[in-house]
Amino acid sequence: MQDAYDIAIVGAGHAGAQAAICLRQMGFTGSLALIGDERFPPYERPPLSKDYLAGERPFERILLRPEAFWAERGIDLQLGQRVKAIDPVTKTVALSQGASTGYGTLIWATGGSPRMLSCPGAQARNMFAVRTRADVDKIIALLPGVESVAIIGGGYIGLEAAAVMRKLGKQVTLIEALDRVLSRVAGPALSAFFEDEHRAHGVDIRTGALVESIETDEDDRAVAVHCADGSRTAADMVIVGIGIIPQTGPLILAGAAGGNGVDVDEFCRTSLPDVYAIGDCAAHANPFANGGVMRLESVQNANDQAKIAAGHIMGGKVPYTAVPWFWSNQYDLRLQTVGLSVDHDAELVRGDPASRSFSVIYLRGGKVIALDCVNATKDYVQGRKAIVDGIPLDLAQLADPLVPIKAVEHA
Repeated sequence: MQDAYDIAIVGAGHAGAQAAICLRQMGFTGSLALIGDERFPPYERPPLSKDYLAGERPFERILLRPEAFWAERGIDLQLGQRVKAIDPVTKTVALSQGASTGYGTLIWATGGSPRMLSCPGAQARNMFAVRTRADVDKIIALLPGVESVAIIGGGYIGLEAAAVMRKLGKQVTLIEALDRVLSRVAGPALSAFFEDEHRAHGVDIRTGALVESIETDEDDRAVAVHCADGSRTAADMVIVGIGIIPQTGPLILAGAAGGNGVDVDEFCRTSLPDVYAIGDCAAHANPFANGGVMRLESVQNANDQAKIAAGHIMGGKVPYTAVPWFWSNQYDLRLQTVGLSVDHDAELVRGDPASRSFSVIYLRGGKVIALDCVNATKDYVQGRKAIVDGIPLDLAQLADPLVPIKAVEHA
């Protein structure tokens, strides 16, 4: 590792890798390091809970770029290194293996670490998150001896893992503490649809079930999940998908403003000089969240913020105004989400969920602010424009799937 880099990027996931790529594409010719705590070159994260877990895509096919790409672009990959501390005065970072390096500009793109349970038994050897390749490789290695899987958490990661486990023929119980799955990110209509779909595929979904402890055997392996309602769910493996904790410790200790993540402005700058933050760990005022400050955990946000930060470093003044979008694949269902349903005051179902092709439209003040589209790509594409336009639309026409969204009249 060099003594110093013109730009050091901490975090080699989607955001960090995209920032490095953008800087070179924009003509940056200085020294550039990409520091990652995993020992693998940058790779896609969404397939981990989908086709990589299912064994349908090898690791080589989820690399963001071929391994040789980084050296060819003069991007110094420093892998297996974690930043322990930052000194914003001397502009240096201390690394986990004892080395340190200086920077001219720092881009923080560390994402988050999986939130795990803290109840008795939560350190069992066969309890896993789905966040890194190492996590999933451990799950895959044990699958031949696994018949039953308990999945804790009814968000997208939990549901995607449940779909894969059913495809692999495992008995699956999904345990969600709240009263419905996807409760933090979607309305009741979409939650009910996915609960019905998973149950139809044989998943035992238990909502309103708060985990109290993990029962383990003499080898410290989980054998059952105990909930506050007195239920006991036997399992050969436990997968936990209950969110992430943003990895911002060194930045906050160095004086950066932040709480749930590190605070950034419209150009992804933190409160520290020459330090940017992007991706899952960056809290920003989002124009599509009614101005609320939030973190977005998505590939879209990671890539778009990377472009904004790189552009600003190169002298640009384009603020972050990207329309949020997200996708999830479960069984033969493709969910595409655009916009943010935060603070919506109405929810409209467009089409018949029984047809397995429909959309849930979220409104605020009569204006479309978000859509969840299940096997309905046209709605997704045309709904995006409706969100950007911000014009109240005729609700009767909007609810009619025979009327294209682009043809819906103004209210």
